[in-house]
Amino acid sequence: MTHSYDVVVIGSGPAGKSAASSLASKNNKVAVIENDLWGGTCPNRGCDPKKVLVSAVESQTIANQLSGKGIKDTPTVNWTDLMTFKKTFTDPVSEQSKKSLDSSGADTYYGTAEFIDEKSLKVNNNVLEADRFIIATGAHPNILNIKGKEHFLTSNDFLSLPDMPDTITFIGGGYISFEFAAIASAAGAKVNVIQYDYSPLKQFDQEFVKEVMKELEAKGVTFHLNTNVTEIKKESGKYTLTGDNNFSLQTDLVFSSTGRAPSIDKLNLDKANVPYDKKGVKVNDYLQTSNPSIYAIGDALSKNQPKLTPVSSLEASYIVEHFSSKENKKIVYPSVPSIVFTSPKLAHVGVTIKEATEDDKNYDINEVNASKFFSYKRTNEPVSKVKVVTDKHSGQLVGATCINNEADELINYFSILINKKIKADELSELLFAYPTIASDLPYFYK
Repeated sequence: MTHSYDVVVIGSGPAGKSAASSLASKNNKVAVIENDLWGGTCPNRGCDPKKVLVSAVESQTIANQLSGKGIKDTPTVNWTDLMTFKKTFTDPVSEQSKKSLDSSGADTYYGTAEFIDEKSLKVNNNVLEADRFIIATGAHPNILNIKGKEHFLTSNDFLSLPDMPDTITFIGGGYISFEFAAIASAAGAKVNVIQYDYSPLKQFDQEFVKEVMKELEAKGVTFHLNTNVTEIKKESGKYTLTGDNNFSLQTDLVFSSTGRAPSIDKLNLDKANVPYDKKGVKVNDYLQTSNPSIYAIGDALSKNQPKLTPVSSLEASYIVEHFSSKENKKIVYPSVPSIVFTSPKLAHVGVTIKEATEDDKNYDINEVNASKFFSYKRTNEPVSKVKVVTDKHSGQLVGATCINNEADELINYFSILINKKIKADELSELLFAYPTIASDLPYFYK
């Protein structure tokens, strides 16, 4: 059966769901196609459930820091109870997301979308034609292509683990490994992180990355740098990892944490005349592909911006406005804050320390050791450091990176200062509640 629409959205994650609901509210005839969980990765098996698990790490960390300073018994993590709590957030998501789309007036289809040509696609036994298509299929865990790769688990599996094993290993040195290592260690597991070179978390200041690693090592995490795993074997209920230079390690579970790949392989993009590469769908400054009827947003995009939920939401809002407006404005991305929810947290926004170091004619770097600041000393934090980057000519704040337990909060304040171009003297005129993380801002930027 053939159905005609103004807009067909492929994917119901934060970007696709937002775009579809908003376009439907503007009297467009909209269809949404989903082949997995309604609502997408973030609320089902991504940032939201991960942050629930991080809450246990945060609570345990503060208690440990205050042990002997008013706190007697430091807590242990009951993994079963924690996962039960997590499910109170994730279990309702798919059904609620579907109902939300239905109530917006959009038609919903469950199945895999495949383009037939430049103006139509099929899903199950239905053919959908549309004036415009939006690809919002997101991304999925990348599986390292080595011998025995069938033994790999992924982030999806970690976030639904029924029990925490005695030993757990993550291959890859990115966000996922560092975040899950902190969680698993807090839950009592012996954790290994394997990275093929000497530079994990390459996007971040390496001095601060080493600080994070030092703190995680103190909590029982072992890092194996410059280690190339070539094979996984299952032996007596455990897994043996082997690699170059006679590397060998036995573990109860092993996870491929080598990033995410765009979920576009089943779309038949060639039939729709849509270009793509290994990073995703190629688009112009209007999020439009070379096929003028097809757009793409979210993690399915090939782009330089971080593939994060707020960025996807920004792109969804842009698309809705672009479709509704007569003006032809290009999308503009602000400085995007990135956070590693490990222990301690690591965050960055704007011009990086590496970029500033390589262009010292235009940028100044100021490092502040905030460990003695009351905001951090009151909870006995072992490390709290901030580096800020300012424009040498204007004095304007253009970048910041920080490491401490409150980095997720602090980096958002820096993001506001950078994106709103607030000058140091303007900041000094503002009053913040004291003592708080915000009240420390003038000490970092002055």
